Amino acid sequence: MIPGPLAVLPVAVLLAVTATVYLLTLPGVDDAGARVDAILAAHGGHASSLPPPRRLGEAIVSTEDENFYDDAFVNMAAGAGRAAVAALGTSEDPGGSTISQQLAKQLYPHGGGLLGTLEEIGMGLKLSLAYSHEQVLSMYLNSIYYGNGYWGDATAAHGYFGVNPRRLTWGEASMLAGLPQAPTDYDPLTHFALARERQHHVLDQLVVNGHLTKSAAARAFAEPLPLR
Repeated sequence: MIPGPLAVLPVAVLLAVTATVYLLTLPGVDDAGARVDAILAAHGGHASSLPPPRRLGEAIVSTEDENFYDDAFVNMAAGAGRAAVAALGTSEDPGGSTISQQLAKQLYPHGGGLLGTLEEIGMGLKLSLAYSHEQVLSMYLNSIYYGNGYWGDATAAHGYFGVNPRRLTWGEASMLAGLPQAPTDYDPLTHFALARERQHHVLDQLVVNGHLTKSAAARAFAEPLPLR
């Protein structure tokens, strides 16, 4: 017999109260911007300003977290589900699933295992509630590693292509967007073929999410890449 709505309601309320209490035990995120600045300062990088560069932002969101602009609680619930599946399938740390979770992992390091993942999810939710989507995406782009010593999108765009991140072509943006998942494996200077495979995947995701047509994605993939 399937329980009715009234039977499920107490459980839902209990879960909501438990989650709220847990969030209150976690650190605040008012210093997130300062932590991004500290990461860049430590690695000789510099931040790009709001709004995030459009092409790179759309490429990152399409590849890393296509539900990024959904309601924060819905997005976190989806991320928690993916993390739970990963945790059941492997003994390794499942890592961040959503962009907010990945940003939380970068700015607020935690332990491994299930408890670490729960903290990451909670901190990601707090970031999503405290900052706008544009601010979260901008902090993410500014704080992640793109390989070859390049931290942040501004340093990476200048380092690889000699341009401001706002002037990246679709070909260049899709190449950069594929790097954060595995900057060493997809290093375009030493593993160009693998980097191109990853770039193709990013362009496919841009098509799936309606940012590019198939013909536009094909033209982007055919662009010359003036890697420095």
